[in-house]
Amino acid sequence: MLPEDAPRTPEPGQARTAPRICPLCEATCGLTLTIEGTRVTGARGDRDDVFSRGFICPKGASFGELDADPDRLRVPLVRRNGELREASWQEAFALTAARIRPLVEEHGPHSVGVVLGNPNVHTMAGALYPQHLLGALGTRNLFTASTLDQMPKHVSSGLLFGDAFAIPVPDLDRTDHLLLLGANPLESNGSLCTAPDFPGKLRALRGRGGTLTVVDPRRTRTARLADRHIPIRPGTDALLLAALAQVLFEERLTTLGPLAGQVEGLAELRDAIRDFTPEAVAPACDMDAGEIRTVARELAAAPTAAVYGRIGSCTVEHGTLASWLVDVLNILTGNLDRPGGALFPLSATDRPPRIPAPGKGFRLGRWTSRVGGHPEAKGELPLAALAEEIETPGEGRIRAVIALAANPVLSAPDGDRLDRALTGLDFMVSVDPYLNETSRHADVVLPPPPPAQSAHFDFAFNGFAVRNQVRYTRAAVPLEEGRLDESEILARLVLAVSGRDGVSPSAVDEMAIDRALARAVADPCSPVHGRDPGELSALLTGASGPERRLDLKLRLGPYGDGFAAEAAGGGTETDGGTEADGDTESAGVPRLSLQRLLEHPHGIDLGPLRPRLPEPLKTRSGRIELLPAPLAADLPRLRAALAARPAALVLVGRRHLRSNNSWMHNLPALNGGSNRCTLQIHPDDAARLGLKDGGAVRITADGGALEAPVEITDTVRTGVVSLPHGWGHDRPGTRAAVASARPGVNVNQLLDGSRLDPLSGTAVLNGFPVELSAATPLL
Repeated sequence: MLPEDAPRTPEPGQARTAPRICPLCEATCGLTLTIEGTRVTGARGDRDDVFSRGFICPKGASFGELDADPDRLRVPLVRRNGELREASWQEAFALTAARIRPLVEEHGPHSVGVVLGNPNVHTMAGALYPQHLLGALGTRNLFTASTLDQMPKHVSSGLLFGDAFAIPVPDLDRTDHLLLLGANPLESNGSLCTAPDFPGKLRALRGRGGTLTVVDPRRTRTARLADRHIPIRPGTDALLLAALAQVLFEERLTTLGPLAGQVEGLAELRDAIRDFTPEAVAPACDMDAGEIRTVARELAAAPTAAVYGRIGSCTVEHGTLASWLVDVLNILTGNLDRPGGALFPLSATDRPPRIPAPGKGFRLGRWTSRVGGHPEAKGELPLAALAEEIETPGEGRIRAVIALAANPVLSAPDGDRLDRALTGLDFMVSVDPYLNETSRHADVVLPPPPPAQSAHFDFAFNGFAVRNQVRYTRAAVPLEEGRLDESEILARLVLAVSGRDGVSPSAVDEMAIDRALARAVADPCSPVHGRDPGELSALLTGASGPERRLDLKLRLGPYGDGFAAEAAGGGTETDGGTEADGDTESAGVPRLSLQRLLEHPHGIDLGPLRPRLPEPLKTRSGRIELLPAPLAADLPRLRAALAARPAALVLVGRRHLRSNNSWMHNLPALNGGSNRCTLQIHPDDAARLGLKDGGAVRITADGGALEAPVEITDTVRTGVVSLPHGWGHDRPGTRAAVASARPGVNVNQLLDGSRLDPLSGTAVLNGFPVELSAATPLL
């Protein structure tokens, strides 16, 4: 039975509006959808949204076109006689159960590899069910998009703070000085820093007299907005950051302030980076030593400041060291955990604050991959190693793959090799709305519904938000007949691989609720300690299993009602917050539950970020460990880079406002104009190599060669060329008519997967050497 406020099909020709959180990038903007019947006919920014305040980008404006894309799959596909054909849901899950479970029983749990793509963190289902899938399989062979993106930040945060998810974000609304490295938020909308209207926040920073410094080899839209743009040589961010820290020590500019009693290893850090003087690193970075000193002094002198590094500083040879040094600078200047600096968000579904105490810490390399011996990081293996784990014979070989919203043939290095490897699997399942370069290899394809037919809550991105807030939107239109909700798809997949196909999918949600309540009532710090789990479960509200789980997380979270008896009658609030959380909330915030959240369709503002240390620390010492052993052991590799001879020409990727990896290229509104797959090159380099604007260039690197159109521009520095990520839609057997008409080339095919950051297993996707030559003009 539908809940009273569930979407219903209006009369023909009747238009209505509905709120929806945009799932298309990390900014999580609020949208107002215009709906006629069951079709989304328009999308605009939701001016009442407590977080985004009406901001929208071209991706959000194209929501209706994405929702109605005719190439989206609507029913499952099952491979019969080598060909994918439409099938029933029952047939698809029955085949999955019949093939996966016997493989696990015969060859062991590690014979199945699980691949999680970036879109998983943009859906409720992607946050709630993969851990149950991994538990049902028992496999250690987990590969995710993190090792193509942000894993260095997880590793450095784990080593510094003891928690891989304790990632401080810049306080954009209050800082006086922002140093950005390898980030272009005017195009990406931000990453590991959830901030609707990032461009507006940067303009506001400058408008209040603040300073913006951008370090990037390209003069991006963000760099053009900056007070200072430093066109660094790609891949040398860690050297620059080490030099900035060295100057702070050398010139006695360190000011830990309240952090002084919470930090250990300060003297050891000073000694470890003593050699990274501005004069030593300047040649490698292709910078002036005086400018490095100026940047360090300005950072130290600012009333408040924040350092923020993203993908350009992560997906490089020293990505983990660079991510670590970003926070080292925030610590040395006293700006960590300080308003206007970098703070730890507290989302509504986090664990509530508790008495600080030493934790278990963070460990790397608890196991290694079978073939390459790559150490795990945060329970994951490098996605670049997936092909070898499938191809290489022997005990423990991956024989089956379950891919959730993943397209590693385009996103990982050497897609051609992985393309071939996938054909050698015994079985493959893909949960994907498209038949793309990866899912075309699957034996079963399970398509989730369009986003308008799905509820939305940002479990992941609220943990990186620049302001604490909470928002939830139910499906804007009813689930189309014959479709399954993504949560039901993943729950049934969990049951299928665990030998329980046919059991009600609600069993997975109830199991999750029972386990969570059992832990909560046994925890002396929990608001429900000692209570009856059955009684608490009966109090949960929600029209579905996922909603009941959300209600549970909200009620037990830092702003929750804690299942207090008075909450059923409306809760109690005080001028200084609520009784449930003391000083962790702003005035007038409801004590959270699902029902309270549903009463606020545009969200609830939970207030600005606040200092939280030492509560987030989970290190064994209970303090910030400035120089963890794995990072100290990697510094000699960085020191060797001081004397390394730089390549004559290196390649970097680039983002575009109308793309998100390979997702958005099948929409006519977004595929075209400046969103092109071209090789950008500086006029001086083009002249030296005899390349003409609009002509063809052959690009050669470790993994092979590609040909692409030339775009001559002075927005890229000399010695650097740029080719965007996410293209290469030219493989047979896909169903993406718009994308395949303008396929572009797959930049990651230039890599063979051997270039990895050793600490995090992250592929080096930026700053790798290439050779160029003129090619026959492209047709």
